[in-house]
Amino acid sequence: MLLGYSCGHLNNGVDDEEPNYPGNYGACVCCSRVSINVSGQIYETQLRTLEQFPETLLGHADKRRKFYDRIRDQYFFDRNRRAFDAILHYYQSGGRLRRPMDISVDVFADEIKFFQLGTEAMAKYQEIEGYVFDDSEYAKYGNALSPAMYEKKRKKLPKNKYQRTVWLLFEKPESSNPARVVAVMSISVIFLSIICFCLETVPSLQHAWIDKLNASRPMPAAETASEITSSPQWDVTDKKNLIMSNLDPNAINASNPNVTGISSKRWVPHFTQNPFWIIETICICWFTIELSCRFLSCPTKTSFCFDVLNIIDLVAIVPYFVTTASLATATDEAEDTQNSSKGISLAFIRVVRLVRVFRIFKLSRHSTGLQILGQTLKSSFRELGLLLFFVLIGVILFSSAVYFAEIDAQLPEGKQTYFKSIPDAFWWAIVTMTTVGYGDMHPITVAGKMVGSVCALTGILCLALPVPVIVSNFMYFYQRAVANKTRDDMK
Repeated sequence: MLLGYSCGHLNNGVDDEEPNYPGNYGACVCCSRVSINVSGQIYETQLRTLEQFPETLLGHADKRRKFYDRIRDQYFFDRNRRAFDAILHYYQSGGRLRRPMDISVDVFADEIKFFQLGTEAMAKYQEIEGYVFDDSEYAKYGNALSPAMYEKKRKKLPKNKYQRTVWLLFEKPESSNPARVVAVMSISVIFLSIICFCLETVPSLQHAWIDKLNASRPMPAAETASEITSSPQWDVTDKKNLIMSNLDPNAINASNPNVTGISSKRWVPHFTQNPFWIIETICICWFTIELSCRFLSCPTKTSFCFDVLNIIDLVAIVPYFVTTASLATATDEAEDTQNSSKGISLAFIRVVRLVRVFRIFKLSRHSTGLQILGQTLKSSFRELGLLLFFVLIGVILFSSAVYFAEIDAQLPEGKQTYFKSIPDAFWWAIVTMTTVGYGDMHPITVAGKMVGSVCALTGILCLALPVPVIVSNFMYFYQRAVANKTRDDMK
């Protein structure tokens, strides 16, 4: 019946006249029911429910009067239906505002503004959505946020003019063109460092720079081979040069055909002549300058030190200084000593250098996608924990089952079971449940193959269960990031 009216008739029906609520709904006017039409969807509620918030559009008689259609005896709003479900629930629940998952952050914010729910409702909504306040926006929202929450949510800037300039230069790429240039340089240095970290492990590149320096270096003057062998510049026991260059001390003992009697000796340049080390030093200089400038110009030193991204920046440069200091202070006598401390020292250096791989996470500072992924994993921690728990149960069950299915079986001649014990079967169970299937271990008996089939099917179900929740969290943070970017672009 509503669609049967023409647009002209509908417009003529919208009147400034406030309805006379019938008395058959109760003794008082506040108990009367109100009919609200939102894009064709009819909602009914009591007048006293709306008047809990008298300053809002629906709760104030004068504000809502212009939307009243006296012909249909209802209020008409050409607004989003799904969003209005949450708006009406705000009145019915006494002030609890929750955005529907299928409504974007910016669209729901527009609905809050249209229905004039007030600065307090908007501030609480933005707080739930992770909105970060600028200093200039605090006056707009008044006392909607508590001082403690405001301090937590607002974007703090240094009070000193020069500190603010440096902070924006390194922390906010969108603040100016020089800041964008600094961001591009930082990204380029990160990629350069990661590429060098990978290339310096290539065997041909490891030895190329040493061979080139050996070819250009004159042979040491010596009357006998023993004198040449004992010359320090031809001593391959300088393992700190080898380790710093990611070289294998055993592989570097190549023969030198030009010297008789020293087939196991070759000159190893100092690690500071390694081109990879030089590039690494340049990258570390940039990372150190960047981190120092940001620390000296940050608004609050405590928050800076406990920020995850800043911790990643620190971890990215510490291995270089630890490794260089360890190798520079090491003595040849200590390195030549055949004891356990030498092995521990070299292993420690390699572990510290391995930490350099975490430098790739520095890109998260410049990548919104990586930040969204990190927030998603953080918010999905319980679901991921449940997933690991299910996998752990499956690993124990199926590794035990396949072990007992294979261990006592009559195997064909020449074949042996791959499952010597239950812990040996853990690897097979994990690979099977994740549907990777390397093939290095596999059941041979019929019973073992049946266990493997059930293990694979169970793994698919276990991995699929938490995926919808993780995807939902990802979409939530993605929509929030898009809305915040849109808001920043409109400033």
